Amino acid sequence: MNLQMHLAVALCLFSSIATVSCFAPSPSSNTRTRSSSSQLSAATKERQPWDVLRFVQQSSKFVSFPFVPSSSKSKQSVKPGDILWQPASSSFQWAPLDDVVMGGASKSNLDNASGLWKGSVTDANNGGFVGVRTTPNLKLDLTQCQGLEWTFQTSEKMPKRLKVVLRDSTDFNGIAWTASVDIPNNTFGGGKGKQVKVRLPVNRKSLVPTKFASIVKDPSTAGGIDKSGITALQMVYSKFEYEGELNPKFKAGDFDLQLLQVKAY
Repeated sequence: MNLQMHLAVALCLFSSIATVSCFAPSPSSNTRTRSSSSQLSAATKERQPWDVLRFVQQSSKFVSFPFVPSSSKSKQSVKPGDILWQPASSSFQWAPLDDVVMGGASKSNLDNASGLWKGSVTDANNGGFVGVRTTPNLKLDLTQCQGLEWTFQTSEKMPKRLKVVLRDSTDFNGIAWTASVDIPNNTFGGGKGKQVKVRLPVNRKSLVPTKFASIVKDPSTAGGIDKSGITALQMVYSKFEYEGELNPKFKAGDFDLQLLQVKAY
C-alpha cells in the first residue's frame, strides 16, 4: 500500500471511529461506577507513542470503502453440529483489532494455523484491550441453531474472562452483540493443556448490544440479534466491562489463549 493509499485509509478510519474517547467506558451516575471511573483514571496515566501504521494496518481489514467491490459471497445456512472454524481448515480467518485503534499500546496476534492468540495488554494511553475479529465479512444464517460452542485449550496465562462478540452488520462501528464469558475455575491450577468448552446461546437474553464499553439503548435493538445475518465473530480480552465497570478478572501483561474450534449447537 503506497503513501497516498495509507493517507486515504487513515482519513476514512478516523471518520468511522469518530473519537478516541468512545472506547473508554461511558460514565454513569451510580456510586460503584464512579469508583470504577476513579480506578480507571488512576491506572491510565502511562503514555506510549501511538503506532499509527499499525492502526491503519489493523483497521483497514474491517472497513469497507466505496471504491472496493462488495463481496458476492452467498449466505451459509448453518445447522447444529456444523463446525464454523478450526485451525488451518476454515474459509475465514482471524485478524487483530487491538486498542491501537483508539490510541492504545496493547498488541496481539492470532496464528490461524494453530489458533494460538497471544500478546500483551497495557492500559497505557487510556487503553486496556486486545481483540481478534473474523475476516472477511461472513454471511452466516444461524436460525436453526441455539448458539455457538467455543473450545479452548487452557494455559497458565489464559484470560479468565473474555468478551465474545457477534455482529449482524458490516459497519466498522456497528452494534456488537456481546457476552462476558468466564472460563471455569476448575480448569486452572494445574489445568494447563486441558480443553474447555464454553456454550454461548445466540439470543437477546444472552447478548448485550454494545458499542465499545457502552450498552446501546435504542429501539432498533429491541428485537435482538439478527441470527439470519451474522457477519462477524470476535473475541476481546478487556480491562473494561460495561458502563464504567471494570473487568474484575483482568490482568495486564502477557497472555495467551488457544482457540481449537467454534461449532454450532
